[in-house]
Amino acid sequence: MVRRLLSLTRPLYWLYEKRLLKEVKGGPVPRHLGLILDGNRRYARALGLSPVKGHEFGVQKAYEVLEWCLEMGIKTVTVWVFSTDNFKRPPEEVQELMRLFVREAERMAEDHRILEHQVQVRFIGRREGFSEEVLRALERLEAKTQHHQGMVLNIAMGYGGREEIVDAVKRLLLEADQRGLSLKEVAEGLTPEEIARHLYTAGLPDPDFIIRTSGEIRLSGFLLWQSAYSEFYFADVLWPEFRKIDFLRALRSYQARERRFGR
Repeated sequence: MVRRLLSLTRPLYWLYEKRLLKEVKGGPVPRHLGLILDGNRRYARALGLSPVKGHEFGVQKAYEVLEWCLEMGIKTVTVWVFSTDNFKRPPEEVQELMRLFVREAERMAEDHRILEHQVQVRFIGRREGFSEEVLRALERLEAKTQHHQGMVLNIAMGYGGREEIVDAVKRLLLEADQRGLSLKEVAEGLTPEEIARHLYTAGLPDPDFIIRTSGEIRLSGFLLWQSAYSEFYFADVLWPEFRKIDFLRALRSYQARERRFGR
């Protein structure tokens, strides 16, 4: 009975997806899309599987969503895959995640979608706490794609929004020290633009739109500085269940909004 219902509803979903795609393709898309990939562990628990299996499902979904972003012509995408707080998870889970990061970094370096679409992959966040094996895999992927001229894909690992701002201020102060400036001179010349120039995302546009899955209605520190004027969308579905229909609905919501940037 369930299979029969699925076979009956699948064409309806396909038709609805096609209609949504046609509708959304006619409107503006974000220059920079932020994605908080939430719900992998809950998805696994619901299926009676280990948390790591949930993360593996989440990785496959991330590849799908990357394809959707390429199809829509989104130029910059930032995905948050591992926060500074995630190091506090059970050691076995963290260890399995590290193995997953190495495997996927090596896979992405050869992935035809990354190569054909000239996706430049960048890792943003603090690198302390990651093993040499993980860091080497990340650096190889960055080096292989650094001259790509297509989409910029930021993968936030070891990332925290407060930590990013602290690191930006530290870099600003060290740079000023090398130039021989006094603290008074630094304070007098400090502007939001100066701090932005030292963020992990320096040189890229701020995110126009941020999507978070799993029904959680908070940023949890994601791109704190950059999201001052971002639009937000909170989807109820868990990340591995995020469908193209959900993605297109989110973009349709974005297109229906009037962005005033505080004016």
